[in-house]
Amino acid sequence: MHIEHVALWSNDLERCIEFYRQYFGATPGARYVNSKKGFESTFLQFSSGARLEVMKTNTLHPVVLDAGAQRMGLTHLAICVGSDSRVDELTRELQGAGHAILDGPRRTGDGYYESVVLDPDGNRIEITG
Repeated sequence: MHIEHVALWSNDLERCIEFYRQYFGATPGARYVNSKKGFESTFLQFSSGARLEVMKTNTLHPVVLDAGAQRMGLTHLAICVGSDSRVDELTRELQGAGHAILDGPRRTGDGYYESVVLDPDGNRIEITG
């Protein structure tokens, strides 16, 4: 067994897709649109095979939390970029582009080298080495 994918709501699919493509090398698949249900989605594929579905709706009203809010349930995505130096580089790049850096880069008590950033929709992303 394995996790097939994780899904995130977004208010701006293009912005969200571009964030994961530009900074994490995700490859977007075909856009799925169901006009009757007011739903759009795109699967983003990472080089590891992991997939992230980003979705938008105009008929449902997903609960909007404060950016970076700690919550019960899914609280962050961890994306491994391969090395501590790449964590440093990508964190600087994201910060320079105006993305919020919440923590790090640092070595955690459980041995990870990571920084925590927010994606454009306020989701917490752990960038690990």
